[in-house]
Amino acid sequence: MNIRINTINFDADKKLLNFVDNKIKKLDNYFEGITGAEIFLTFNKSKRKQVENKEAKLKIEIPGNELFAEKKAKSFEEAIDNVIDALEKQIKKYRKKRMV
Repeated sequence: MNIRINTINFDADKKLLNFVDNKIKKLDNYFEGITGAEIFLTFNKSKRKQVENKEAKLKIEIPGNELFAEKKAKSFEEAIDNVIDALEKQIKKYRKKRMV
């Protein structure tokens, strides 16, 4: 699977990039036909500290289709976990539809 990681308004450290890479690769456990994934990590500057200002948008490519999810959270790790969970549900639903 080809994984592209895009960061907007910040530079990601190696630890975050590895975290993203490992989480996205786990999606293969739900559907082996994933050909590519592109994630956008955005840091929205805000004067309020308790705001969910980190956003993850993930698009995965499967033959003949694309699945997409986006989530906001207080940390990138939380946003990534949430967006992966959302895509897991979409993949399971997509797989179920294909079997019918």
